[in-house]
Amino acid sequence: MASNFLRLRKPYYVESTINCSSSSDQKPVNLSFGINETRNQTKKRQAKEHHGRRSCLDSCCWVTGYLCTTWWLLLFLYHCCLPFTVGHEVPELMPAARLKREGLKGIHPVVLVPGIVTGGLELWEGKPCADGLFRKRLWGGGGFTQLLKRYLEPLPKHKYFVWPSQNATGLDPPGIRVLPVPGLFGADYSAPGYFVWDVLVKNLAKIGYEGKNLHMAAYDWNSLSRIQRYKWLFSMCRFLVPVRDCALSKLKSKIELMYRANGNKKVVVVPHSMGVAYFLHFLKWVETPPPMGGGGGPGWCAEHIKAIVNIGPSFLGVPKAVSNILSAEGKDVAYFRAMAPGVLDSGTLGLRALEHVMRVSRTWDSVVSLMPKGGETIWGNMDWSPEDEHVCEFSKKRYFRFSPSDNNVNNSDAKQVFRVKDPVKYGRIISFGKAASVLHSSQLPTTVLKEILHMSASRNFNSSCGEAWTEYDEMSRESIRKIGAADKAYTATTLFDLLRFMAPKMMNRAEAHFSHGIADNLEDPKYNHYKYWSNPLEMKLPDAPNMEIYCSYGVGIPTERSNVYKLSPSNKCKHIPYQIDTLVDEEDGSCLKSGVYFADGDESVPVLSAGFMCAKGWKGRTRFNPSGINTYVREYQSKPPTSGIKSTAHVDIMGNIALIEDILRVAAGATGEEIGGDKIYSDILRMSERINLQL
Repeated sequence: MASNFLRLRKPYYVESTINCSSSSDQKPVNLSFGINETRNQTKKRQAKEHHGRRSCLDSCCWVTGYLCTTWWLLLFLYHCCLPFTVGHEVPELMPAARLKREGLKGIHPVVLVPGIVTGGLELWEGKPCADGLFRKRLWGGGGFTQLLKRYLEPLPKHKYFVWPSQNATGLDPPGIRVLPVPGLFGADYSAPGYFVWDVLVKNLAKIGYEGKNLHMAAYDWNSLSRIQRYKWLFSMCRFLVPVRDCALSKLKSKIELMYRANGNKKVVVVPHSMGVAYFLHFLKWVETPPPMGGGGGPGWCAEHIKAIVNIGPSFLGVPKAVSNILSAEGKDVAYFRAMAPGVLDSGTLGLRALEHVMRVSRTWDSVVSLMPKGGETIWGNMDWSPEDEHVCEFSKKRYFRFSPSDNNVNNSDAKQVFRVKDPVKYGRIISFGKAASVLHSSQLPTTVLKEILHMSASRNFNSSCGEAWTEYDEMSRESIRKIGAADKAYTATTLFDLLRFMAPKMMNRAEAHFSHGIADNLEDPKYNHYKYWSNPLEMKLPDAPNMEIYCSYGVGIPTERSNVYKLSPSNKCKHIPYQIDTLVDEEDGSCLKSGVYFADGDESVPVLSAGFMCAKGWKGRTRFNPSGINTYVREYQSKPPTSGIKSTAHVDIMGNIALIEDILRVAAGATGEEIGGDKIYSDILRMSERINLQL
């Protein structure tokens, strides 16, 4: 203590000695000067050390900020200068204005049903890191900015997750409540400046729509099992107080109210992406007697619904959902990983981004529900697929074939088609090694999944890794290596066996609430269970012969169809053991690019999933469409610029003026034949004919 005291007093002692040798009229010395100076120096040193510790992360944040600012500035300048470029034709931004001048008026009420990207979620209760985020968006509408801020704050115990669902149930964990953002405001924009429903809503307002006849049916896509489980137990919500959402019952009541309030005019429903599967579930639920269903009766849909205009429908699932579950990757993530290897998996900055994404997304029912439906019958086997003879000419994506013989297709003088030198084995949704994706099945080793599935002893939890982040942490390195052995491939049927072993908790929950097969006999009472109602191959459309169903989606954009994988080079704890092999590539014009095989689609949903049901599965009177509801395929061809009002990408198509005009005309009373019937540019008809499905 004495030494510390003398150390602190030393500056004053020196100062007072000097003062004593000076003139007697010197001013008195401040006795606390030395102590304050020492404290200031200590604070500066600590601040410098703290800055040194955060300098790497700060530098990354600054670089990211500069890049984003530059990108937004260039994008702004591009759109400002585009109208003045030579040969550029400025299209009409509001087709409703032109249609209104032609005398078009809104007649039928419109209900919009959002998907994952097009629907917002907000926080009502969260962990300590979520203080100050009450009723702030966690998803959509700028919510990502709030999450990024929280991630950078020094809260190591809670800073990574705000709304993961429980893996066993798919519901919100205790102490966390995330609800859909209600109303039109909840889905106008998914991010600042990135429109979703806003353009369509503005056009609808132009021809007379308002709160009385326009509604956004928000729902919690994060936990679809909650919607399904509670609704069949207590379908009308009034029998159980703890039921939180009542989403289906609210939608039924809203449609009935809009029908009566608008002079008994039937409703036009416009679902997007996952909202398509959600509303398909609703069609079966609403007419099913209680307690399993909503009790509307057999004629409810025929009485209340005029048409369903499905935008970017993922009726039969999407293969990219498999890569999301397997490695939390897609083509964009794989490209980034190839350009900057190690960044996403870096433990230095504490990111481990993909591991966190997988930890959360494997608890989301929405991801599991998007798994491919129909098995090998729809998606192909080891040596066959409906897209055989398809080619991806990336440099010549708009090569057309004139086909006047297609008399059943309207407005399709120019059909977009792709030819291929060697048929791509699209049926192999997951291949380990390039050879497994190209060789004939007879040249590949037999995938003995039964041996893997019975390796229960190999799923011993590795206690040295601490808490298990994902179910990979509960697998032995031996089983991981056997699954990812070179020259093995998995189809839409066998990959489910694979996932049952790799992620048993997720699959147990998923298979209790969803089904991905094909019904043998739709009269079997088992298909009255709600788990089959979002699969169009395991449910019947309602008895509503005057209703119309549209499959409206974009084409001409390379879309993920299958992936080539490899074992991850890292063997660390809490690490994803598999990743897309971005080094696997072929020459220009090939469907294989950076470990991803592409087919025609809208960048997210392949044409096969979006168009098959309207092109064949529901066409005419089939066992899936016993009343013969009219179905129409409406394809929108991708044109430059690739973003904005001409884009046909999965989300950007919401602002496509051709699609908006079709929706406005249907809402104003037009039928499918009056707006032109089928409009097809892709090879969906040929693909559909190649599928041997009992109808």
